[in-house]
Amino acid sequence: MKILDRYILSRFLYNFFSAFFILIVIFIFQGIWLFIDDLAGKGLGIVIIGKFIFYFIPTLVDKVLPLTVLLSSILTFGTFAENYEFAAMKASGISLQRGMRSLIIYVVFLGGVTFFFANNVIPKAEQKMFNLRRNIAKVKPAAAITEGVFSDFEGTGSGMNIKVDKKYGEQDRFLDNVIIHRKNKLSINNVVIKAKSGELISSEDSDIIQLVLKDGNYYEETRPKKSKEKRKHPFAKAKFETYTINIDISELNNQDLEEDGNITTDKMKNVGRLIKDIDSLEKNNLEKVEAFSKNITNRMGAFPVTKKKKDSTPEARAISDNLRKLAKENQKVENDSIESVEQLVTSLEDWQRQQVINTAKTNVSGILSTVVSKKEELQKRFKFYNSHILSLHKKYALAFSCIILFFVGAPLGAIIRKGGLGLPMVVAIILFLAYYFIGVFAGNYAKENNIHPMLGAWLPTLIMLPIGISLTKRATADRGLIGFGHIIDGIKNLFKKKEKASEE
Repeated sequence: MKILDRYILSRFLYNFFSAFFILIVIFIFQGIWLFIDDLAGKGLGIVIIGKFIFYFIPTLVDKVLPLTVLLSSILTFGTFAENYEFAAMKASGISLQRGMRSLIIYVVFLGGVTFFFANNVIPKAEQKMFNLRRNIAKVKPAAAITEGVFSDFEGTGSGMNIKVDKKYGEQDRFLDNVIIHRKNKLSINNVVIKAKSGELISSEDSDIIQLVLKDGNYYEETRPKKSKEKRKHPFAKAKFETYTINIDISELNNQDLEEDGNITTDKMKNVGRLIKDIDSLEKNNLEKVEAFSKNITNRMGAFPVTKKKKDSTPEARAISDNLRKLAKENQKVENDSIESVEQLVTSLEDWQRQQVINTAKTNVSGILSTVVSKKEELQKRFKFYNSHILSLHKKYALAFSCIILFFVGAPLGAIIRKGGLGLPMVVAIILFLAYYFIGVFAGNYAKENNIHPMLGAWLPTLIMLPIGISLTKRATADRGLIGFGHIIDGIKNLFKKKEKASEE
């Protein structure tokens, strides 16, 4: 490697790793607020919180890495242009493309590493982080109770749903306005308990958590054996000052916090798994649509006409033609005298007409309600299918975005001729926000099937591609960011033509 290549590459790598470290810290603090309710005040150890952050960092790469490439390329080439190092290179006969050669090789290598990272590391990190959050909520019952909604405690073997208005105190152990629905062996809510306050009491050495309720009411529906007694709907009701419920968590305490669950999303899958699931989801969706269309067709009484294959031999074709002519002649004789639906309705009596109309309305309303409900289900299925295609192409688009954003940032830095963290940072953030929000909107449109998921994944990269080509051409030709010269010259020439015309 020549001295110039080593020099440019070393300056770029310094800016690259500095920007990556700063941006990853910023994004960690920005993203950690999304999970602050799952971590703060739950009595979690430093090791568990450290694992959570460690698994969270790889999920930020798809946002941090493109911005890092863009920012570091603007910083590097902006500093070269500001210090007239590019002018010295060009005076020595070294073009911009020649100066970018070592960085192009590095960025292409970085794109391959990024694809490997997106295909192998990020899905595993998403899986580990999801399982850690879910199992923390199981092991720490206070963390599993969400204010204002019913929280399921079936994992403890107690079969309860708990709702509280407010949690407070150390590790959220104190509860206000507690409502409990307890299930029987048939998974039916037959017990309702209401209390003004409650407290979760636990010990590190015990596998039992005590839920102490105060100042409340107890209601239970009883199921008598005799059928006559069932008609009376018997129940038991009581008022209490203190009521204690013991919850056994011995199974949960022995659970590994990183144990893999059965729940997987499109972000937790690599390319091979995504391709396989896309094929199976497509076949399954088509089968669902075909089965539903056949069901609606049968309910409507409409039967699609199947196309018959033509006979191969001339003799068979002649016989089939004769049979078809005979069938048409018989059909003319046996045709019904009623020619339209209106004629059929008017030929009926009033009560028959009303009965037919009511039956038709009932059938149509039933079919419409079925179509509406099935439409929602199919939309969810196709949204899940589209999200898999989107995730598959995003892995490839992420690798190419690093390369294309380099060709946006490097010539842009050479054009603006500013180093440091001032103007280059502002320009990089504006370009990245445009890139990021285009990707967000395109992804949402793709999931809703408004555009193809492949286009939704590649759209921000495709938009940045012509910008990178244009900036590279302008930087190579030593032109500014926005050239108004030809516009001004055109306006001047227009006025000159008008003056000549007026003089003549």
